[in-house]
Amino acid sequence: MGTISVQVPDELEAELNAYLEHKNLDRSTAVRKLLSEGLETWRRDRALDRLEAGRITFSAAADRAEMSVWDFAQLAAERDIAWVAADHLDSDFEVLSATDE
Repeated sequence: MGTISVQVPDELEAELNAYLEHKNLDRSTAVRKLLSEGLETWRRDRALDRLEAGRITFSAAADRAEMSVWDFAQLAAERDIAWVAADHLDSDFEVLSATDE
């Protein structure tokens, strides 16, 4: 396991201390937890950005976010990110409409 040393502003340290007390954690555990949560959020945001830009597929984005496709679909919906191209939806709708006639 690696070691990271960092200097933080007094305000951030005070907030960290409040977090430690609230969660009843030691400093190392709290910093690892917060770092892990921050990186998890970053991974998810990056995957969503790449998906929205059309640079990766939906399943690749879910994989990069380290989420199941179902959970990732829910996250994309919550962020109002369309992951199916509108022209695909239109063509599917046309096919369905034609079969109803």
